[in-house]
Amino acid sequence: MTAADATPTHDFASYDLAEPLLRGIAKAGFAAPTPVQAAVIPTVLSGRDLMAAAATGSGKTAAFLLPVMQRLLASPAPRTGTRALVLVPTRELAYQVLDHFHRIGSYTQLTAAAIVGGDPRGHQVNALRRNPEILMATPGRFLEHLETGEADLTDLGFLVLDEADRMLDLGLAEDVFAILARAPAARQSMLFSATLHRRGVPAVAAHLLRDPLTITLDHHRNAHPDIDHQAILADDRAHKARLLHQLLSATDYARALVFTNTRAGAEAAVAQLAASDIRCAVLHGELDQRERRRVMGLFRAGTVAVLVASDVAARGLDVPGVELVVNLDVPRSGDDYLHRSGRTGRAGRRGLTVSLVSAPEWNRMAGIERYLGLAVEERVLDGLEASFKGAPKRRKSSNKPSRKTAAKAPGARAAGKGAGQRPGRGPDQRKSAAKPKDRLRERKNIGKRRQPSATSGEGVEAGFGPPKRQR
Repeated sequence: MTAADATPTHDFASYDLAEPLLRGIAKAGFAAPTPVQAAVIPTVLSGRDLMAAAATGSGKTAAFLLPVMQRLLASPAPRTGTRALVLVPTRELAYQVLDHFHRIGSYTQLTAAAIVGGDPRGHQVNALRRNPEILMATPGRFLEHLETGEADLTDLGFLVLDEADRMLDLGLAEDVFAILARAPAARQSMLFSATLHRRGVPAVAAHLLRDPLTITLDHHRNAHPDIDHQAILADDRAHKARLLHQLLSATDYARALVFTNTRAGAEAAVAQLAASDIRCAVLHGELDQRERRRVMGLFRAGTVAVLVASDVAARGLDVPGVELVVNLDVPRSGDDYLHRSGRTGRAGRRGLTVSLVSAPEWNRMAGIERYLGLAVEERVLDGLEASFKGAPKRRKSSNKPSRKTAAKAPGARAAGKGAGQRPGRGPDQRKSAAKPKDRLRERKNIGKRRQPSATSGEGVEAGFGPPKRQR
């Protein structure tokens, strides 16, 4: 099923959603269903499994939350355990899904909780004892609670895998399979991924889904229509720091995200920006959960307008008003670039992604452009022009034969190699010259007499002394 196959829907009321959900949708500011919501919501309401691929920021979180919440409201079971489980790859994404739940479910009696690594286990045990209808969890921590008996999937009716390709990238497939083995077979399952083609996703889908409907709304490589892409050439790390400072100082934005490939790079960038009086914060995998919440709270509130994040946070960050994304380091792959740039240009707003490209990163950036089919505009900041001007241009072909062509020409070995090594000696002279081994043999044979050969009569060398006895 593609976007063209989805039935156009102009409002959420046409899905016969419960009144509390419609009030929550209006409060959240959702005017009309996005294409992914128009395709997914009817399928989930019908009870069928599905596998969906959609662009980042397309509204897929609400696409699976709304129909699951509707079905839970339509068949209340207050004395049961957890009825819906949403597995996500990162802590940030778990809290993002939980935030969506609170926004659209504020007028319902449904409850939800997040079970992620980094949070105190005691708090999570208390949350599980209250039997929330929906759990948002990372696979590793949730599996721990399953193995100790603190979590129970007996009453599970809905299982969602969000960002399945990212789970495989992080090596979480084994934990996911272990959770699936403990889940009841009589359930409705959904798999969402930006890249359904990624190696390993079909294997996960085979264990999770039964006769699923496949929905592909946008190919994952398609350029986001609301994002502009630019590249600025840089000479080295120090030059990048000056470019970043001027870019953040001169550009008009409400919030900006700066991405690096490593934790150390993120911390160094924050220290340099803070020294230049730019208020910023850092987010990476080594922060504890309390600090991560504090940082994200400052960024969402606008207290800090610039957030520097390592690659671990590229997915799962859903902050309204991000208008600028800066790749201080060129991403390692086209998919990573896609998810970084997808933090801006959301909900129909324009966004800008700027990549700072040094000489060692040139080929990688060119590969990303080809992979995603991007039209990247080259930009120069006044006074900070780079000495590096991009890949060198190829030499124009000339009529002069190349070294390989000359070597293949008739007589090239004799004329070129022989004359080139020792001037004044032609190939005939070199051929007739005695080799060192031959001269050594002649010195050894000095004083030896020659005896006739039995076949040709020519003289052969023989040693002095009595003749050998014939046998």
